[in-house]
Amino acid sequence: MKVAALQVTPVHYLFKPDRAGEVDHFRRMADETGMPIIIYNVCPGRICPPALLTRIMNEVPLVSAAKKSGGDLTVRRSHDDGWDKLIYQRPSIALMYPSYTLAPTARIAAICPPRPCVGELWDAVKAAITARRWSCTKMLTLLWNAIIADNLPAAPLSQTLQGLPKTFSRAPMRGVPAQQAAIRTALEGWARGRQRVEAAE
Repeated sequence: MKVAALQVTPVHYLFKPDRAGEVDHFRRMADETGMPIIIYNVCPGRICPPALLTRIMNEVPLVSAAKKSGGDLTVRRSHDDGWDKLIYQRPSIALMYPSYTLAPTARIAAICPPRPCVGELWDAVKAAITARRWSCTKMLTLLWNAIIADNLPAAPLSQTLQGLPKTFSRAPMRGVPAQQAAIRTALEGWARGRQRVEAAE
């Protein structure tokens, strides 16, 4: 299947392992699969704190990255003492702009935002172009607000509307017509807003 890596959450159960148990959990997974692992730091109540993430990555070489999905900006990459593991950030779309200012190694989005907008926001942050930064943030927020719901895995329409191959909702989630219409409207609004910003510049 050409799988590049496994994305695995911390242990999420009624009972919690101690830190040594958490490290051993990822060590056994790495030893038995021989595959790179990205820790998906997303489970409420089981978020791995930075010190534990660092310990796991240092003790288990195949754990090569962490995807930070706690909704804040408390984890970023570190090269202290030669540590060069990757930290991906996935804050909400509203935090995309400030997360770029922290220079994460990469970003993984739960939605498929317009690639030009993401690229433009990154370029605008580096070049300190304020008008374009806020324009991109506004457009991305409109798209996020159209997609975010309890059935988030049922919203692959944003990908299809941007010319990517058609995908399907993750069962048992279902997309609803009103949500699809809102996504379409948000993408059309982004295109119009982009034209206005370009004309103003």
